[in-house]
Amino acid sequence: YDISPAFLVGGYFHTAILEPGKLKKYKVVKSTTRNTKAYKEISDGELCLLQHEVDMIEKMRDVLFENDICRDLIQGTNDGVEYEVPMIKEIEGGTWKGKADIVNHEEKLIIDLKTTSDILKFKNSAYRFNYDSQAFIYSQLFGYEFLFIAIDKNSHQIGLYDCSPQFYESGQDKVRRAVEAYDLFFKTEDFNPKQYFISKTL
Repeated sequence: YDISPAFLVGGYFHTAILEPGKLKKYKVVKSTTRNTKAYKEISDGELCLLQHEVDMIEKMRDVLFENDICRDLIQGTNDGVEYEVPMIKEIEGGTWKGKADIVNHEEKLIIDLKTTSDILKFKNSAYRFNYDSQAFIYSQLFGYEFLFIAIDKNSHQIGLYDCSPQFYESGQDKVRRAVEAYDLFFKTEDFNPKQYFISKTL
């Protein structure tokens, strides 16, 4: 399946912080862009990271770990932190599974790492990219409050975002509608998706 460079950068960022021992699985090309002959030869058709992207990610990781609060949230103090924790549970009548970046048992928090191209727009992006659904699902899966640690790819400004009741409610509403749509499309006998449409009054 196709993944975008931004998705690859995000994956490397997570690995660099949570599982640095696994960074070897990424192919890095010392090229300025993905259009050069050198890149095309080395990448052999697969999407690879560029050296300047790796340098940027390592700088962001360093900035996070130089911040005492972030470092403590991510690493904890007495083995009270787990990484990449899978969980599965029935929520709103549907079965949901997720994998938490960080479960900090000391602080009773699920922590999710995000990179952003504009930290000032993160709050708006959170709704647009359905981070509200993620926060609701994961708080249900793990029974802890949800916290986003975001870092701006350009300015390296760090943002810590906890979730309001309204944010969780918005996520719950999206989850409910997703389950309804799933049930309609996949569990309703004689359902014909070609005859499906949305009807609203403006």
